[in-house]
Amino acid sequence: MESVEPSHSAAPRDARVYEMLDATRYTSVGAMLRDALVQFKTHLAFTELDRKRVVHRLTYLDVLRAVERLARRFEDAGIGAGDRVAIVMTNQARWPIAATAAFFRGAIVVPIDYKLTPAERQSLLGHAKPKALVTEYPLFAPHAEGALSAIPLVLVSEVPANARLGHAQPWGALDGSDSDGGEAAPLEAPTFVPRALDDVATIVYSSGTGGQPKGCLLPHRAYLAQYSALTSLFPLVVGDRYFSILPTNHAIDFMCGFLGPLCGGATVVHQRTLRPEFLLSTMKSQRITHMSVVPLILTAFERSIREKLDALPGWQRAAVDRLMKVNERLTEKRPNRLLSRALLRPIHDAFGGELRMLFCGGAFVEQERAEWFHRLGLPVAIGYGLTEASTVATVNDLRPFRGDSVGRAVSGVELRIVGADASGVGEVQLRGPTLMLGYLDDEEQTRAAFTDDGWLRTGDLGHLDASHHLHLVGRSKNMIVTRGGKNVYPEDLEGAFGSVACEELAVFAEGYLWQTRGELVGERLVVVARLKSGADAREQARFRDALLTANQRLADYKRVHALLFTDESFPRTASMKIKREVLAAGVRERHTTADVLALSEPSETLR
Repeated sequence: MESVEPSHSAAPRDARVYEMLDATRYTSVGAMLRDALVQFKTHLAFTELDRKRVVHRLTYLDVLRAVERLARRFEDAGIGAGDRVAIVMTNQARWPIAATAAFFRGAIVVPIDYKLTPAERQSLLGHAKPKALVTEYPLFAPHAEGALSAIPLVLVSEVPANARLGHAQPWGALDGSDSDGGEAAPLEAPTFVPRALDDVATIVYSSGTGGQPKGCLLPHRAYLAQYSALTSLFPLVVGDRYFSILPTNHAIDFMCGFLGPLCGGATVVHQRTLRPEFLLSTMKSQRITHMSVVPLILTAFERSIREKLDALPGWQRAAVDRLMKVNERLTEKRPNRLLSRALLRPIHDAFGGELRMLFCGGAFVEQERAEWFHRLGLPVAIGYGLTEASTVATVNDLRPFRGDSVGRAVSGVELRIVGADASGVGEVQLRGPTLMLGYLDDEEQTRAAFTDDGWLRTGDLGHLDASHHLHLVGRSKNMIVTRGGKNVYPEDLEGAFGSVACEELAVFAEGYLWQTRGELVGERLVVVARLKSGADAREQARFRDALLTANQRLADYKRVHALLFTDESFPRTASMKIKREVLAAGVRERHTTADVLALSEPSETLR
């Protein structure tokens, strides 16, 4: 059984979109970026801050010159069409500059997650076999010289005085001057290497990669099609300021914090220190208009706002609640930033006063949280995608706002549900121009990823409603089957507990957490929770009672039965999804079933 959903048709472009580049005119990402750097040359491309201090302001012309200098170094090293250039860097202007320089030379960009351990990064570099690596000294230093000796060209930024680089070379100041501030060397323009639509543009390692690496081969057509689809719904143009806080190696920021804004003339803001207080400071000082977040960041924003609201006198808090209801009613059909700011100005000013859009994906977003932000006039566009599909497969267009789904398929993407059960839940499968060509050097996994008729098997479970919105319930491999034959999805339950205040929580079958000779020792559903540091017994009891209250609202077969507190932060992927297998192994190592608390009656301490 299967159902198929039609995709978004391209939305009418608003008047500000005239400046954006038309991706249908190009056959490669590099060609589009080259035109963008010329077309918007007088506009500000990047602002980079370290804490509250601005360390770089680069116009598009500055970026073009930096790209050409680096592309010339690549050319001198013999890097050309089809060669691989790996990038291991934190979010900063150098990241997109390095990627654009590689595209100028027709090379394939290999983004590597800087948050991986040195051993994990080395494993992916060994698998990708790049001809060049661009990195920064703090990430280069842990690697022994011998570990990178197989890479012909290694460029390192932010090199301390007297540091030993072995065969690596420093990548000096972005203006071309040397480390001593000398004059920029004369530039011989690099040779631009054109590429075709079906040539590989990037090799992106899936955020869920574990064990055998899975490098997704994404062609230029995938990015051009994705750019067209997303910018028809959410244009980024001259005057917009996008705050890039997700790792640029991840598919979301690669599109939304690199290709999208640069090809529309917008400004990208980077903050080298990602502590929450500096994020809010930057949002205010730079008057951020757009940003992409994951649910954890959305939760942190909500906590910050609620703490301030809870500190208000009762009459002021009641007034805010009334204004939120008025704003919700008046912006039901579409967002209206000016109206929302007029009604709730102090809250909007806390985020810089110009914030128009929060894009959220990478993991499940609780409906209640999304709706709460909508009432504040801070719309959250919830989307769904995966690396194999080049970023976004479905998204809410906010017309009207929907917090209960991940939206409809974007233009050009087809979606179907296969193997649906009686409730309509089945595997989500995708088809369209944004799909990968396959996995690097792995025909077996590539064959397994696609159906015989060319649809991508996502491994995600969901259903479609009457308006063709996709509703996700979880991953097929995480599904728990109860003794009564019911299917329970941990992600679905975690979303239901989104209003229960804690740092992190996850749901497991007890038998999965603790196994004896491979056999399950119990069927209870267990919530593993981490409270704030130093939480005492009373705070644990308060959490337990809130969880119990939320639990009672669920269907009987979905209710969790037990609770386990842990002090360890949850391991997560680059897109902030929980690494469930790693978390379960850690719980198994540090806890036994004796640590599990039954979840039934309210705590005696709070009666």
